[in-house]
Amino acid sequence: MSKYLGIDFGLKRIGLSITDKEKIFAFPLTTIEFDNAFNFFKDLFFKEEVSKVVIGYPKRLSGVDSDIESSIKIFITKFKKQFPEIEIERFDERFTSKLASKAIVSSGLGKKKRSDKSLIDKVSAAIILQDYLTYNKSNL
Repeated sequence: MSKYLGIDFGLKRIGLSITDKEKIFAFPLTTIEFDNAFNFFKDLFFKEEVSKVVIGYPKRLSGVDSDIESSIKIFITKFKKQFPEIEIERFDERFTSKLASKAIVSSGLGKKKRSDKSLIDKVSAAIILQDYLTYNKSNL
């Protein structure tokens, strides 16, 4: 069975999460540098059977696209060219960074680890992916 990959996109770092094979749970995977993303994906897809990538869709509270959306669209175009066999879906990512920060604080980690932006990125990616899984299970 294949897995899904979650992406919290950033111009410097990209937070990643992955599901279990049953696609019930999403887990933080890692945070990668933007410049190394496609090399990382190539290696990951060789090791893991990934059938779908869920990329956060950043919108403002008003529903208008965030400024980074144009960069995400360029990223998606390049991704589709390099990995045409992998389906891409978008999912609303409003509030995920705040939720990730709260989850990290409540986990009891020390202040130094809590301020690690790469931790926030991969936890945000897990929240995006888990929300996607939950939404799609409830709308079957």
